[in-house]
Amino acid sequence: MAFLEIDNVTLTFRGIAALTGVSFTVDKGGIVSLIGPNGAGKTSMLNCISGRYTPDSGSIHLGGRDLLAVPAHARTSLGLSRTFQNIALFKGLSVLDNLMVGRHARMSYGLLASILYFGPARRAEDAHRRRVEDVIDFLRLSPYRHHPAGKLPYGVQKRVELGRAMAAESDLILLDEPMAGMNLEETEDMARYILDINEEWGMTVLLVEHDMGVVMDISSKVVVLDFGRVLAEGPPEAVMADPAVVAAYLGGEDAVFLGR
Repeated sequence: MAFLEIDNVTLTFRGIAALTGVSFTVDKGGIVSLIGPNGAGKTSMLNCISGRYTPDSGSIHLGGRDLLAVPAHARTSLGLSRTFQNIALFKGLSVLDNLMVGRHARMSYGLLASILYFGPARRAEDAHRRRVEDVIDFLRLSPYRHHPAGKLPYGVQKRVELGRAMAAESDLILLDEPMAGMNLEETEDMARYILDINEEWGMTVLLVEHDMGVVMDISSKVVVLDFGRVLAEGPPEAVMADPAVVAAYLGGEDAVFLGR
């Protein structure tokens, strides 16, 4: 059985269809790229999975659990985390504190224990802090540990947001255009981090990305959306050579291959 299963999902806004009968699967341990022209419905699909939007019809299952029956705030506890197309950090908090926010769903002590900060609460906080330090080391964020997130360079903020999603220790991580606005060096670094969180940290990745070079290099599977419908699904090389996909991107059957 697929780890993430999207079945016939339809989403409309006042009669305008953002998604129509979308179905695809993500296998555990894979890196699946969700691609398509602007306005194809890619971010809308991530929003349905994470709980920001509720689809009009269809089903979404994660590890056999019906996600649509779970409130958005509780989905992290089921092993789901995400980043956003537009950076959504707490600008006034330090990098360390932003990453600690990612641990919130795994904190079991209550308000009183947090205020008094002794015994089990202190030990749990120390354990969460150690896990966050692992993320900081992995993403090479040590020089920025105590800096306010809002004052960091754009590429570093993107890493911090990835780190917050990693800190939740999710089984599935949703990445919405993690390379957007980055230069070539930053893009290559981010692609390497995504491969490493998949291979070393064991996280399954569903990625929205416009950089076709990155998609070809790191994806185990590609799903193409166009006008809210699935246009193609399969291995990267086969999908990128599909005439319908080429036409959707470049506007004609005689367009060249999309890869590098």
